Amino acid sequence: MSLPSTPAPLIVGERVTRIYRKAEVEVHALRGVDFTIPPASFVSFIGPSGSGKTTLLNLVGALDKPTSGRLEVGGVDIGTLDRRQAAVFRGRHIGFIFQDFNLLPILTVFENVEYPLRLVHPTPAAERRERAMALLDAVGMADQRDKYPDEISGGQKQRVAVARALVTQPKVVLADEPTANLDHETAGLVMKTMWRMTDQFGTTFVFSTHDPKVVREADIIYQLEDGRLVDGPRQGSMPS
Repeated sequence: MSLPSTPAPLIVGERVTRIYRKAEVEVHALRGVDFTIPPASFVSFIGPSGSGKTTLLNLVGALDKPTSGRLEVGGVDIGTLDRRQAAVFRGRHIGFIFQDFNLLPILTVFENVEYPLRLVHPTPAAERRERAMALLDAVGMADQRDKYPDEISGGQKQRVAVARALVTQPKVVLADEPTANLDHETAGLVMKTMWRMTDQFGTTFVFSTHDPKVVREADIIYQLEDGRLVDGPRQGSMPS
């Protein structure tokens, strides 16, 4: 009798390091990190500020390259991509929820969410509108669709950023403190929307977070300190 097969990891990091050089000083942001992330999962990287969480997300999102080690996302070796290839890879496969939102000030709320579908994905106009409006409705921002980013609050900007990250139905969404600017009710709404994307499309969410509510939702938790993994993978809630 054969055992059921385990799905291959979607993301694999082996001895991943990232060293930044500032003048004569070397900053070791990541120090030989090993991790695996399965498809259709919620994964949280936790740890104090400066522990390497955001650096790790930037590497997984092909915004940066490892100094050494191997990092594969969907079978693609991130370290081998040139700038153009990395940009195409991000556009097709990665969604981002940035801590500072990164909304385009000259576009309306609706246009910000629709923009990724115009930029990389050849999506018909009617489908673009349907997908953008469905997500704006899901995060409670449909009635603000014609406003500009400087006309809405920080929490509302965060909700728009979440909708924009999900609109392309990416394989991976990277979220740096996704609930930092949200009240309890809205944070719960956003997390439910993310779970729905995982159920419907198999999206994998990778979080950098201090929020216990986000950590409690995670399938897998990794803890970083000083660029090293000190705990993980583990199941459950925020370590004491």
